[in-house]
Amino acid sequence: MATDFHLGLKQICDKYNPDFYSEFKAQADDYFFIPHRNETRGIGGVFFDHQVENDKVSKMNLFDFCIDLGESFPELYGHQVETNKSKTYSDEHIQWRNHRRGRYVEFNLVNDRGTKFGLLSGGRTESILMSLPPLANWTYCHEIKPLSEEFETQRKLVKAYPWVDSE
Repeated sequence: MATDFHLGLKQICDKYNPDFYSEFKAQADDYFFIPHRNETRGIGGVFFDHQVENDKVSKMNLFDFCIDLGESFPELYGHQVETNKSKTYSDEHIQWRNHRRGRYVEFNLVNDRGTKFGLLSGGRTESILMSLPPLANWTYCHEIKPLSEEFETQRKLVKAYPWVDSE
């Protein structure tokens, strides 16, 4: 599923600039990295800001790219939902989900520029923290069963994981 997500992102990026996917994926890998865990917050995606027109892309192309990318998310996530909605899950799956949600919380509270800015600038704390999941876990010395689905996922949560062949 993560590969499908990244392939979809790459297809959109490639329509506008063949360098976008590799550049913006690298920026996502760097930004959504949890240094004290030496892992990424999740499977990543693309991340960019402060783009300016140049000889490869105009302002209008950048705008169209942003619109195209934003409009693709219902389809990209919808594919994941459709593929997985009938799967059964166990208590172990819920524990793993909550464990990964804990990483999301750690990232947002420790590393995320937007969260920090909101809290430090006097923003409405409750509104800022509403993005956090209602359930998350931190397990002391969490161990993952070797060769499990969780093990395979964790193995891929590194910077520069090659989700698509062209990286």
